[in-house]
Formats: sequence, C-alpha cells, structure tokens
Amino acid sequence: MRRPNVSHTLPWIFFALAACGDSNSKPNDARSSDGARPGSDAAVAPGDPVVDNAQALIAAGRQTFRFDTFGDEAFWGGQLQMHLGIAGAANGGVGPGVTPMQALALGLKVDMDALPAAVVTGIQNNTISLTDPATTVALLKLNAVVGVTGVFDSGGKLTSVGIQCALCHSTVDDAFAPGVGHRLDGWANRDLNVGAIVAGTAQNVQPVIAYFANAGVTLTPQQVAGILNSWGPGKFDAEVFLDGKATPPAGTDAATLIPPAFNLLGVNEHTWTGWGSITYWNAFVANLEMHGQGNFTDSRLANAAKFPIAAANHLDRVRNATDLISSKLPALELYQLAIAAPAPPAGSFDAAAAARGKVAFETYHCASCHTPGITSDPGWNMHTPDEMAVDAFQANRSPDGKYRTAPLAGLWTHTKGGFYHDGRFATLAAVLAHYATNGVGNNGTPFTYAGTDEADLEQYLMSL
Repeated sequence: MRRPNVSHTLPWIFFALAACGDSNSKPNDARSSDGARPGSDAAVAPGDPVVDNAQALIAAGRQTFRFDTFGDEAFWGGQLQMHLGIAGAANGGVGPGVTPMQALALGLKVDMDALPAAVVTGIQNNTISLTDPATTVALLKLNAVVGVTGVFDSGGKLTSVGIQCALCHSTVDDAFAPGVGHRLDGWANRDLNVGAIVAGTAQNVQPVIAYFANAGVTLTPQQVAGILNSWGPGKFDAEVFLDGKATPPAGTDAATLIPPAFNLLGVNEHTWTGWGSITYWNAFVANLEMHGQGNFTDSRLANAAKFPIAAANHLDRVRNATDLISSKLPALELYQLAIAAPAPPAGSFDAAAAARGKVAFETYHCASCHTPGITSDPGWNMHTPDEMAVDAFQANRSPDGKYRTAPLAGLWTHTKGGFYHDGRFATLAAVLAHYATNGVGNNGTPFTYAGTDEADLEQYLMSL
C-alpha cells in the first residue's frame, strides 16, 4: 500500500546499561546512540512497585479472562435456559442433553488440569462415560469446561450457565486427548461452533426475538436458529445484534472469524473492522455480547440508520445498578497485552525458505503495513476496502467503514478456518495470490512473484 519508512525500535525496558562517554559527563544528561539515558533507574529491582503492581494485575486479569462471567448467567441460563438443554431430562433438564463427545464435536474444550486423578483414571479405563450428559454436568461442576461455568444448587442440580472470555479466545494443547489438555489462553478457538451450541441448547429464544422486535424486525424461533446455525465453526457475528444484517450479499459472510487475543501489544485497533482498542472491545463484548451486568457507552450505536437494533435497544448507553464489569477492565487488558504470540514448533517450516521469504516480504512491500516488531501498522492501522481489494460489507457494518491490518505473529496457530476477516481465503497461498492479482502490499500495482518468492513468503509467514 505504501513503501515502508526506515525506523528503529526503542526498547521499553532496560535490564542493564553499559556506562559510556567521558568521565565528566553527567549520567542524567548522557544519551546512548538510540537516544535513551543510561543509568540504574531503568533496571528492575526486587520489590519494584511497578513490577509488583503489574504482576498483581496480570494475575487478576487471568482470573477474569478464564473464570469471570460478569453475571451473564442471568442471560444464558436465566433467560435462554441453556442449562436445561445441556443437562437433559435425566439430569433435571429438557431433552436428550449434551454428552461430552457432542460437546467436544462442537468445539468446547476441557481443561485437564481441573480434572481430579480419579476422573482421569475413569476416563482412561472407560468407567466414566463420555456419551452420558451426566458426565458433562460433572465436568461443569469441576469447572473443567473452558469458558463455561455451571451454577448449581445445594443439591448439586445444574441451575444455570455462564460464559467467559476464554470460551472463544482459548483452546487446549490436546495433551490428554483431542479437545482435552492444558489451557492455551489467547488462542482463537476455530473449532468452537457458538451458534450451533446456543441453537441446540437454548430452550427460550423469546428474549432474542423481543430484542429484534424492538426495532420492528419480526423473527420466529426457527429463523433465530437459522441465523445461529449459519455461522459455523470458529465464527461469530457480533454485528447482527446491532444492525440485523443476518443475510449478507452473495459471496460474503455475515459472521467473522474468532481472532486470537495474543500479540496485541503495540497494536492500535483490535478488531477486524476497528471498533476500538482492547479495553473498548472487552467492555463491548462483556456488556453487549456476553450480556454481563455492567456499564457501557458508545454514542455511535444511537445511529438508528446504521445500527437499528442497537439504537432501538439503547445500547449506546447501558447502565446497571451493580456494575460487575468496569472495575475488571484494567487488569483484563494488561493480561491480554502480556500474552505473547507462541513460537512455531521446531520443524514446522522450512528455515532456509523462510529466510528468503523475509527478504521477499520487504521486496514486495508487505512490511509497509505489517511493520516488523508488531506486524501491523504502527499508529492508525485501518484501511479502506479498496486498499484491501475486498468488498465493503463487513467494513460498512463498523462505525468507520475500514478494515484492520491484522498482526501476523503466531499466524500458524490460527490457520484453520481460512484467512481475512471472514475466512474467504482457505490457504496462505490463496492470500498471496490475491495480493499479486490486486496489488495489495505493492502500492496498488499488480505484480508477479519471481522465482520461489511465493512459496518462500508462505514459509516466512509460518515462521512468525
């Protein structure tokens, strides 16, 4: 899109600085070659209050990310009554219930570190059934289902369910079995079929119908189920509850891919279409999508022409007598910023080809937007649909009508489901072909890859 500027990344923490310059220079006035002052004041010492504060906030943020429902069980259980469909009639619910095998097939994950040794043994020797909804209820009671919390009465009956950030933005390493392992916070769960889970377990969708009815949109329960089931694995349509555009034009998708929640440090806008920063999106999702109990303000949602559903339901200014969200946003943000992109496994890419691909990345001006260090634009990281050479459907559902330059580090972790905001390109090869045809990343001029550049670029991207 534009040629990169030569820049130097300044370190933000110095653990040690070598003294330099003549003995008469004053330490507070001296500068190193990169413009930073030398001195011991930048070092991190034991008991440093800044570090202690950061560690405490990160611990609190992790707890919120993994386990806090923000009171949303009042919606998912209290109103939609999903717990009844999960438990099944044999366990005090309704219908056949959801077995662990069915839950895993829908992309739900199980935290093996929450399983007692007796449960692990029972699963291994088949004395605990994975085809019985009672086992699903037991796993919820152990708080072992990633991103889902069960609420139980004094008799052990499942009375409600709530969800957390981790539901969509965590997975597991499959260390025990497929879908069962150690938590991987920040990874996009591209197996998770949110829509099918809600459609298959909710016993009362009248709250959703009423939500749309406030804007003059009439839906039947069957139509609600159709919207939810249209999303598919690894996707979610956050905007449908704002603009009601459940059926997009031909060739586009209403739902967008669940993005990773790692590698966000230094990146400006944090959603596919640039609604806002991490803390904005956390507040947006916790209040409007998870249906937690908090306060939220965004005057843009009062625009009835652009966001008729949101405006009719006064989502521009949400207020609850008890705010269970706002005070947790600072720590939650810091935890997410602290989640680094995971390094690719050894042997997962061709190192020699990746080295050549790094040179090609500069040659074809990919780095003009995917700047090394953050692999997104420094500063304002939004571009028009024309610049991206794609349709404007999703961009126009956002306030500013633009798409974000997605960070690339850790790309290997979320190749499932395709690339771009809606997964329209099934492979990296298809993405690179799109760039060549449309000139994205090459100042708008179509080009032809030379030699092995295209294959080398793919290996480089998988090495990030």
